[in-house]
Amino acid sequence: MNHVCGTSKIAGCSFSIHPMSEDFAEIILDSLNMVDTSKVWLDTDDVTTTIRGRLEHIFDVTKAILLQVSKSGVHAALQATYSIGCPGDSNGDTCPDESLDRMNEDSSRFIHQHLSAKFSLYPMGGGSYMDTIYTQIEAMKSKGVQVTPAHYSTRLDGDTHTVFKGLEDVFRATEASGSSHTVMTVTVSVNSPSTKEVES
Repeated sequence: MNHVCGTSKIAGCSFSIHPMSEDFAEIILDSLNMVDTSKVWLDTDDVTTTIRGRLEHIFDVTKAILLQVSKSGVHAALQATYSIGCPGDSNGDTCPDESLDRMNEDSSRFIHQHLSAKFSLYPMGGGSYMDTIYTQIEAMKSKGVQVTPAHYSTRLDGDTHTVFKGLEDVFRATEASGSSHTVMTVTVSVNSPSTKEVES
């Protein structure tokens, strides 16, 4: 099928997900089959999966894949790099669907999963980038997420839906603040045995 790109600004995410299980390939493939990726361009190689499209669809798909993997109960890690406004980007390899409907929200909303994460924000092409970063870290605290300082990143603990909503809001606000190229890296852990030991 030939797609015609719309007028929306293209966002993208390159991610890898790692279930700590001998059945990792089956868990990943089963999870991908449960996620609707029709509103993003998707390509997988032996290192990462890359998706491109509207920002809401990028976050919808990455959150849905993490939630589906988490249903297996195994310890899993997600590493993701979100980007928008890259000067070297082009309209190729994408089909930013103009509709705002998130295709996985109905199937994802009933999956409740606590996660631990660390994220780093990189507003580029702007002025006082550290002020922007500090502002967005403070904003995350108001979203129902536990926020803890860490070296080279900020730690987040909370429900997957709450954390991902916070990450998306922070990403959007950073771009709106004047960052011409915004990058955010996120490392997520779910079903960690060490977390369960702390909680018990």
